Amino acid sequence: MRTGLIAKKMGMMRVYTEAGDHIPVTVLQLDKCQVVGQRTVETNGYTAVQLGSGAKKAKRTTKAERGQFAKANVEPKSKVAEFRVSEDNMLGVGEELIADHYFEGQFVDVTGTSIGKGFAGAMKRHNFGGLRATHGVSISHRSHGSTGQCQDPGKVFKGKKMAGHMGATRVTTQNLQVVRTDSDRGLILVKGAVPGSKGGWVFVKDAVKKPFPENAILPAALKSAKEEAAKQAEEAAAQAAAEEEAAAKAAREEELAQQRQALEEQSAGAEDADAGVKSADEVGDAPEKKEGDE
Repeated sequence: MRTGLIAKKMGMMRVYTEAGDHIPVTVLQLDKCQVVGQRTVETNGYTAVQLGSGAKKAKRTTKAERGQFAKANVEPKSKVAEFRVSEDNMLGVGEELIADHYFEGQFVDVTGTSIGKGFAGAMKRHNFGGLRATHGVSISHRSHGSTGQCQDPGKVFKGKKMAGHMGATRVTTQNLQVVRTDSDRGLILVKGAVPGSKGGWVFVKDAVKKPFPENAILPAALKSAKEEAAKQAEEAAAQAAAEEEAAAKAAREEELAQQRQALEEQSAGAEDADAGVKSADEVGDAPEKKEGDE
């Protein structure tokens, strides 16, 4: 079991597929989601990580919170939450998580605080049908009607659906599919609606009713690991470029050496040819001997 993420709901939009179909998505943004604390079995009796997200003014934090954030060496966070993890997926304090924690096509559970509706009637709150519009009904058209029995049991059972405060409760929407992620901007696009209002905090976790994906990053997708991988890739690219340049230089030097050797051989052949012509001329210029001359 690995950690989840704290994200901020930015609103809804739609994205288009290659076939031209549009998908309604909710945009979730990560705002420096960092580990601010650890919970261990030896100290707390369970294993979890405490995450913090969002910036908060130091003057608006309590002295205890300032001490905790200073110990973790992170900026004060406006939202803090715990996520249960296994011991092998524990994260170090100060590590920052990125949007690559989830991948396209993965299913997640999103938990948030639903939008408050205030005091609502039974028809709006519980989808009651209400009373009849005519036939003697007056004033009570939208009332919930009878709430119990007569003398036996002579009471209203607890949990009876009635009018009351609606919304502003903790709601979890399960099995939402991740459509797209943008690690550079810290965005996660989730298919469908997510509980809560714009600007509200939500908790994103791996779907509990779906099998854990095999290609999920363990223990988590960290910014430090991404930077290290980018650094190694840059160093590898620079080394490959240097090796390629050295190989090209060696090839140029070898080609120049071959050209130089060919010129030397050509000049040597030309000298030999000149020497042969000169010797032939000397032989041709020599006086001819007649018979009887001694």
